[in-house]
Amino acid sequence: MVSTLIIIAVIVAVVALFIVAIALQYRKVGPNEVLIISGGRKRTVVEPDGTKRKVGYRMHIGGGTFVLPLLETAQTLPLEVFTIPIKTPEVLTAAGVHIIAEAIAQVKVGSKEHFIRTAAEQFLGRGATGIKEVSAQILEGSVRAVLGSMTVEEIYQRREEVADRVMHTSSDDFARMGLQVLSFALKDISDTQGYLAALGKPRIAKVKADAEVAQAEADKEATIKAAIARKEGDIVKFHAETELAEANRDYELTRAEYQALINQKRAMTDIAYDLERQKLTQQLRREEYEVKLTEKEGSIQLEEKEIARKAKELEAQVKLPADAKSYQAKMETEAESYRLALLAKGKNEAKRSEGLTEAELVRARGEAEAAAMKEKAQSWKAYNDAAIYQMVMDKLPELARAVSEPLSKVDKIVMMSSGDGSLGTSKITAQVAEVLAQLPTIVETLTGMDVKSFLKRMGEEKKSSPAESPETSKK
Repeated sequence: MVSTLIIIAVIVAVVALFIVAIALQYRKVGPNEVLIISGGRKRTVVEPDGTKRKVGYRMHIGGGTFVLPLLETAQTLPLEVFTIPIKTPEVLTAAGVHIIAEAIAQVKVGSKEHFIRTAAEQFLGRGATGIKEVSAQILEGSVRAVLGSMTVEEIYQRREEVADRVMHTSSDDFARMGLQVLSFALKDISDTQGYLAALGKPRIAKVKADAEVAQAEADKEATIKAAIARKEGDIVKFHAETELAEANRDYELTRAEYQALINQKRAMTDIAYDLERQKLTQQLRREEYEVKLTEKEGSIQLEEKEIARKAKELEAQVKLPADAKSYQAKMETEAESYRLALLAKGKNEAKRSEGLTEAELVRARGEAEAAAMKEKAQSWKAYNDAAIYQMVMDKLPELARAVSEPLSKVDKIVMMSSGDGSLGTSKITAQVAEVLAQLPTIVETLTGMDVKSFLKRMGEEKKSSPAESPETSKK
């Protein structure tokens, strides 16, 4: 049992080691690298010129592949771009002038298989450092060759031509090593003798002179244009100020017109306000007058009702009893007259038989009694009118007191003058006097008794009584 477990463990360990070994032999590279696997069987490759040859390696660009353990070896070759700075020592140009050139180039391994095989055969062991060193040496030689065939002026003025000739001159050398020059640029040229500085002085002087002349011309043109511009600016300014003044004038005129309209409307509004206020004041005064008039009319109606009540009271207390007494006296007089007439008639008939003399005597007595009775009735009638008038006169003070009694119940009286000089107190007493003056008329309307005539008749009787008394005494 133990031996079986040991065997299984050994097998598992061997399998694990095998898997690890296989995993370690799987090599991967990026897209900027090429994996060169050396060893194993040989392979036949075709060169660009059509020739065939056998090589003992294989290539794999990017990705991964399995490397047979113990039989194959894997190495990487970079395919990325290398920047090669170049600075030459003093180079003798075609005119015999020594200059120093600075340039920069971009170099990489060619993308085609024959370039990769060539670069692998030459730089696989040296890597990127070897490629940079060899490329710098080749480019420096090409630059020296091109600069030696041109003058300083040509080099300075035709830098693109210099770059093209350098790339063309070195392309064959780079191709034989599996490399490519992607770009080349001449950065700067200089010298230690001052040739380049001297070369530029005439041109600089000419350029400075031309610049000064151009500056003077420009200043003149600028001055002329500035003067013209100032002139035009002043004209435009004056036009603008004129237009502004006209606009201000129009604005002020329009503003004045609007202000006049506003003042007119405001004055009309003020007048309308005053008129409306006066109307409201007049209406208020009219309403106050109507209220006062209504109050006065109410007072007058109340007084009239009180007078009517007093008149009815007078009629009930004075006239009706007087009429009743007068009617009673009249009935009594008529009854007495009728009684006396019947008595006289009876006596006449009784005496008729006694003779004509006795009848005449009785007739004379009856006539005398009838005349007495008539005078008595007239006296009764005169007595009743006097009594009635006396009773009415006795009640007049009570009527006057009843008329003025409502004024005693008023708590407060507000008096207002109408401006004609008269006071409210005089008007109140005048109204009360007017009401009292109407009492005889009201009594006459209700009872038919003319109080004024009665008082006038009484006054005349008093005046005539002293005049008649001497005559009566004489008689």
